[in-house]
Amino acid sequence: MASLVGEEPLSLTQELDLLAFGQRLRHLRKQRGLTLSELGDRVGRAPSQLSLLENGKREPKLSLLKSLATALSVPVEELLRRQAPNRRAQLEIALEEAQRDPIYASLGLPRLKVSARVPNDVLEHILGLYEELRAREARGTATPEEARAANAELRRKQREQDNYFAEIENAASEALAAVGYRTGALSQGTVQALVTHYGYAVQTAQDLPRSVRSITDLRNRRIYVKNEQLGMHTPRTILLQTLGHLALGHHRPRDFADFLRQRTEANYFAGALLVPEAAAVPYLREAKQDRALSVEDLRDVFAVSYEMAAHRFTNLATHHLDLTCHFVRNDAGGIIYKAYENDGIIFPADARGAIEGQRMCLRWAGRQVFFSPDRFSVHYQYSDSPTGTYFCVAHVDPSQERDFAITLGVPYRESRWFRGRETTTRTRSNCPSGECCRRPPAELTQRWEGYAWPSARANSHVLAALPPGSFPGVDEADVYTFLERHAGG
Repeated sequence: MASLVGEEPLSLTQELDLLAFGQRLRHLRKQRGLTLSELGDRVGRAPSQLSLLENGKREPKLSLLKSLATALSVPVEELLRRQAPNRRAQLEIALEEAQRDPIYASLGLPRLKVSARVPNDVLEHILGLYEELRAREARGTATPEEARAANAELRRKQREQDNYFAEIENAASEALAAVGYRTGALSQGTVQALVTHYGYAVQTAQDLPRSVRSITDLRNRRIYVKNEQLGMHTPRTILLQTLGHLALGHHRPRDFADFLRQRTEANYFAGALLVPEAAAVPYLREAKQDRALSVEDLRDVFAVSYEMAAHRFTNLATHHLDLTCHFVRNDAGGIIYKAYENDGIIFPADARGAIEGQRMCLRWAGRQVFFSPDRFSVHYQYSDSPTGTYFCVAHVDPSQERDFAITLGVPYRESRWFRGRETTTRTRSNCPSGECCRRPPAELTQRWEGYAWPSARANSHVLAALPPGSFPGVDEADVYTFLERHAGG
């Protein structure tokens, strides 16, 4: 965003929606009968500079905001309010945002500059057509095939960067520094301070729609969460993931790939807050030096779920510890829900390279842990595979819907740095060739082929069926009804 030079920047809690700010500024100026020149004389700015502000093309600095508020006889907070001042302004903002959307631009239409003579119902019609265009585009992309392709592309980018994203680490570090965090697990008070830092308040709502984990009211600056445990997604984690969308400047997703990227970035941001780089890296380096690296210790030190600890380990392992690794989340049937690797292991994949929804080998730790006498204890094993031997640590994380196994693995040469390396448990896998466990033994095939008729259980997988819309699976009617019900607060 362009800004006036030589003045102090806005703080994070005063971050502007430039289009809404410009409309509010124009509304207040005209309400007081001032021309751009007259307002410019009062604040010491040229009319052309104020015109850029009103058109949402320039960000004001804090000193100019104060001058404008004084000149217009309103509090600074009135200028900073995100909602449009009236229905007309709301329509003009919506049309401006629509014309910036690549979907709209793909029509090749000349840019429409709205004058005061264009009636509201014309704008309503244009926006209605645009929303239908977006809905049709969403219906065309929110398919299992497109979703799997988006997942494969995202995993490729994660592998290229060793699953380490410096800009998100920096954003989390700056936020923690702003609220005075020093070390250790994130306290509830620090979480609340982070929410306040971004200019929001938290409200617990037990009537939150079933299709969402949280709802952010941008108008009244409230974040609604439900007090329930959802595996890795505790209310604290969900709240920090929501802050991630705000801190990283996310806008309404253009398609499923954009939605997936934003969700992954927000999850990363939450992990970087809960297990801060500055505190976690020295701890992990010391553990490596002592040959006692352990996901469960990382979990306990920072008071996070096992899955969060394992996932966070993958963010830091290669960049800071010079370790390659892999991560898998699967159910008891071996269906993969989430995975990452930069250590050469080969996951089962479809023709487009997608691994989500594929069934992993029965010999892998993520399957073997479910056969362990104590399935909720940590399971260590060495796994021989066509690409080498891996040391794997698996743990079952229980959840409301079903139990999931979380596996962290490293190549054999890296096992010397980990606790549990003394295990004698070892398996051999020839997958994904299919000759290992995915095909029944020849003698069983000969005995039972043609004499079995299984009734398949309906699979409920995140990529199996994706409802249309910018936020797949979210019922916007429920969301808007919820916000209206709670708007009085």
